[in-house]
Amino acid sequence: MAGRKYQLRKRADGLDATRERIVEATAALHYQQGVAATSYIQIAERAGVGAATVYRHFPTLGSLVSACGAHVSEVMRPPLPENAQTVFAGLGTRQQRLERLVAELDAFYGRGAAWLGIAARDRERVPELDGFLRQVDAGVEALVREAAGAGSSETEIRLMTALADVSVWQSLKRLDAPPAEFRRMMAGLLDCASGLAAQVHPNPA
Repeated sequence: MAGRKYQLRKRADGLDATRERIVEATAALHYQQGVAATSYIQIAERAGVGAATVYRHFPTLGSLVSACGAHVSEVMRPPLPENAQTVFAGLGTRQQRLERLVAELDAFYGRGAAWLGIAARDRERVPELDGFLRQVDAGVEALVREAAGAGSSETEIRLMTALADVSVWQSLKRLDAPPAEFRRMMAGLLDCASGLAAQVHPNPA
């Protein structure tokens, strides 16, 4: 009986290792050539398994993309709405919160901008990619809301969130400002945008 349990455990460990190898191969190929352009045969070749093995672990593209997304998220560490309040704990002034917001987004986009671009290219063809990007957007918006403060209008939140988008961020990064200067500039830009939105559409009392 003990021998049979050992064999079952060994087989399970082997299956887990194979699954992980497939996911890692998928992530590498997605990074190189995109999601929609990657075939199961290419994944199998890179993982060193048969195509049937890939299908056995991931019978649909959606299941494979979801597993790959979970793997990539460990590297990206996207912002989560439920953690937004903790990010700004202990910061009393709006300026402090805006600077923390910029620092959080700058670090996140530094880790994940390339992956966000890969997901965006195929989001209309792969529902799981669209779902992932919507989750990222929700996390970014939650950070913006906490940084802006409870009295901010929805117009302010929308405008600040638009400026916090990764595509805008990457464009502004091309100014090639030193990190500290870039963060001050972004905090000032977000503050100005918030003030402008408040003037055009003041929050009702």
